[in-house]
Amino acid sequence: MSQIDELIAEHCPNGVQHVAIGDIARTVAGLSGKTKSDFTDGNSRFASYKNIFANPSLNLVSEDFVKVGPGEKQNALRRGDVLITGSSESVEEVGMSAVVTSEPTEPIYVNSFCFIVRFDDPTMFDPDFAKHLFRSLNIRKQIQKCASGVTRINISKPRFLKVMIPVPPLEVQREIVRILDTFSKMEAELEAELEARKQQYEH
Repeated sequence: MSQIDELIAEHCPNGVQHVAIGDIARTVAGLSGKTKSDFTDGNSRFASYKNIFANPSLNLVSEDFVKVGPGEKQNALRRGDVLITGSSESVEEVGMSAVVTSEPTEPIYVNSFCFIVRFDDPTMFDPDFAKHLFRSLNIRKQIQKCASGVTRINISKPRFLKVMIPVPPLEVQREIVRILDTFSKMEAELEAELEARKQQYEH
C-alpha cells in the first residue's frame, strides 16, 4: 500500500469527496474598464494570458504592468486564487490554469480575458495541490466541455461552476504535491541533460 493509500484509509475511509466548483467557490472578474493605453507605462503588475498559460504556479514578478488609479475598484489576487483563461482560439488551449501559490507582496491583477476562482474556505486546498489539480487530465476534459464558439472559444461560467473536483484531506494533498513535484523536478533535470547531450553531439 502506498503512502497516499494509507493516508486516504486513515483520513477518508469512505473515499475522497467530489464537489461542484460552484458549491465551494465563486468566480471573480479580471481587469475591467481598461483601454490599450492603460497597458503603457503601468504602475501595477497584472497576470497576462501568457503568464497563466505557461506557469501552473503564477509568476508574481513578471514584467506586465497596467495603470490602476487610486481608489479604483479592481480585484487584486490572493494566495490560493486559481486563474483561468476564459477565452482562446482552440478548445485544447482554453481553460488553462495558474494558481497563486504564495501571498503577493504587492497588488497584482489579472487579464480581462481571464477570471479568478476564489474558494469560500481558503484553507480547503493547498495551493500547490490546486496547481496540479486544475491541470490534471480529468479536470481539463471537464473544463473543455464548458467551452463553445467558432472563431473564438469561450468558457461558460455557469457550466464551469458545475465541474466536479475532488477534495482530499490536506494530508493527502501534501503527499500528492510531494510526489508530483519530485517527478516534475526529475523531468526538468532529464530535459536539461538531454539538451546538453544534444548540443555536445552537434558540436
